[in-house]
Amino acid sequence: MENQSTQWMTETLETVQWFVFLLASAVALPIVIGSLFGLSFPEVAGLMQRTLFVVGVASFLQGVIGHKLPIMEGPAGIWISIFAVMAFSGKQNGDTYMETLQVLEGTMLWTGLFLVLFGLFKLSHRVLFVFTPFVTGAFLFMLTIQLSGTFLEGMLGLQEGAEGIDGTDAWTAFVTLALVLGLSITGRGWMKSFAVLIGISAGWVLYEIAVPAQGAESTAVEWFALPEVFAWGPPAMTLGTLPLGLITAVILLSNLVASVIAVSQTIYGKPRYTYDQINRGSGFLGLNHGLTALFSAVANVSLASSSGFMQLTGQKRKQPFLYASLLLTGLSLFPPVVRFISSVPAPVANAALLATFVQLMGLGLSNLTMEPLDQRKLTILGLSFLLGIGLMFLPPDVFTGLPGVLQNLLSNGLLIGTVLVITLNQLWKEPN
Repeated sequence: MENQSTQWMTETLETVQWFVFLLASAVALPIVIGSLFGLSFPEVAGLMQRTLFVVGVASFLQGVIGHKLPIMEGPAGIWISIFAVMAFSGKQNGDTYMETLQVLEGTMLWTGLFLVLFGLFKLSHRVLFVFTPFVTGAFLFMLTIQLSGTFLEGMLGLQEGAEGIDGTDAWTAFVTLALVLGLSITGRGWMKSFAVLIGISAGWVLYEIAVPAQGAESTAVEWFALPEVFAWGPPAMTLGTLPLGLITAVILLSNLVASVIAVSQTIYGKPRYTYDQINRGSGFLGLNHGLTALFSAVANVSLASSSGFMQLTGQKRKQPFLYASLLLTGLSLFPPVVRFISSVPAPVANAALLATFVQLMGLGLSNLTMEPLDQRKLTILGLSFLLGIGLMFLPPDVFTGLPGVLQNLLSNGLLIGTVLVITLNQLWKEPN
């Protein structure tokens, strides 16, 4: 009886820890998207509800039917960069933010369709040879470079048309960043495990002290509500975004493979996966993209950071992960709770997210240096980084005279840089 009680308590605590990880990994990006598109607080709260719902459902489906590993399906960094680029390019073209968001829904459907086809026709594992540690490392490095700008703007209060740095936003954000990094490095036990949650909570309290709530948002909300379908309107599947959907689908496969390898190595001590597992994971990743478009949220991807969480906490069992996914799904159906979470200040959320990307940058660098960097690899990296990262610094309006498909591709330095690394690495063979 005592053993059963202890087992129940352990499983409950593991479920709570997984739940905190899922929540902390999903809570910031809806706020970032809200800042990019100038969404009102009720719109951000609705986006938060739909995001938490989709994250919970998608993680559960992958864990039970897809790749069957305890890997969180969370908002994808590459999609944040696509949202940011299309927010600017759409504005330059005279589109409203809602029209741009409808095009993004369509782009997510294109990407999901390709991922489903890859899995259905068992093509996913056939492109694995492309995603060497060298390519994956270059992708992760450029991903963190591109997103760091978005997060830093949010930390400094430079979003929503601000003309200068907001001092209060900046100092609360950097205190949050220092606290999350400090606890994750030097903390012990539960303080280290909950570094992100503690950092967000402390930063939130500091921000509320510095900037007292104005109390403008006091409208009554229902206690229970299902997430809204097509909240941004019907999707616009334009032919101009089809190539972007295909390239994004191929790149997301590298994310999927990297996550499966990292988590399986954590669980079994060495990378262990099957081609069928990758194909199932690809198929359900595609279905989850369709689910995300249906509920107007940011498309998910299997997060490799799940491996870091498992190493940090020592939790390797799948059952608590599945319970936590269902708990998150259930929580999303209660708008008052979601609205409370949505009121996390944007500078604090951006700071916590930037802290989690420090580990991702380290993962990219470790992959790049897994093998000696000879002249061939240094040249490929140099050219790809200079062109890809260089494009990130160009204003989107410089491409306004080009066809829509070229605008979407050339204005996204992450995609161009990744395609260059893959292409050059395949065409320029290593000397025998």
